[in-house]
Amino acid sequence: MKSFAAALFLVLATAFSAHAQTQTVETSDNVMDELNPFDPNIEQTLENLDKIYQEETGSSPFIENLLQPFGKGCFRAACPVWVQVSRSRQELYLHLNGVHSATWKVSTGAPGHGTPDFDTNPNGRIYDKYSSTKYPGGDYKGLGNMPYAVFISGGFAIHGTAESNWKKLGSRASHGCIRVHPDNAYYFNRLVRQQGIYNVWITVHE
Repeated sequence: MKSFAAALFLVLATAFSAHAQTQTVETSDNVMDELNPFDPNIEQTLENLDKIYQEETGSSPFIENLLQPFGKGCFRAACPVWVQVSRSRQELYLHLNGVHSATWKVSTGAPGHGTPDFDTNPNGRIYDKYSSTKYPGGDYKGLGNMPYAVFISGGFAIHGTAESNWKKLGSRASHGCIRVHPDNAYYFNRLVRQQGIYNVWITVHE
C-alpha cells in the first residue's frame, strides 16, 4: 500500500499542478502539497483526502456526534469546551466549563493568507496525522508536520506544527490555519473527540 503522504500527493497534484511539476515525488511523510484552505475546490480535495486518510489509518476522518442537542445547544462560554483565538495577540484561550484553563501561543495566517473570523462549532472532520510541504520541518512522531487537526470550516483547522515552527508561535506565520504546539493540539483534539462537536465552540477574532 502506498504511504499516506504518497497517496495524498496523487490526489492533490491536479489542484496544485504548477507546484507539482517542480516537485520530485518521494515516499517521505512530507511529499504532499500544502492543503490550501482558500482553494475554491477545497471540499472536493477534502473528500478525497478523507478517503485516503481512512484507508491509511483505518479510522474515520469524522467523529461520531451522539451528543447533538435538540434546539440551539451551547454557545461560547456556556459550552463545556470553548477556544477563543485572538489574531492580534496570537494567543488561544481555552475555557473548560466556563473557566479559563489555559493560554497557548498560536500562529494564524500570514499576510495574504489571513485566518478569517469564526464563531461556530467545529465541523466534525478530525485527523491525527497530516503532512504538509508548504511549511517544512519534518515529521512529528510519525504523524506528519500538521498533527492532531480539528477542522473548523472547509480547510481551516486548528492543528499542531513541527518543531521548526515552534519559534514562530506567537506570530502570524501559517497559510490560513491556526497552528499550536503539538502537545496542545493533542489535548484539544482529544477534548473534541470526548465531548463531541456540539459541546465545543471555536471563536476566532482580531
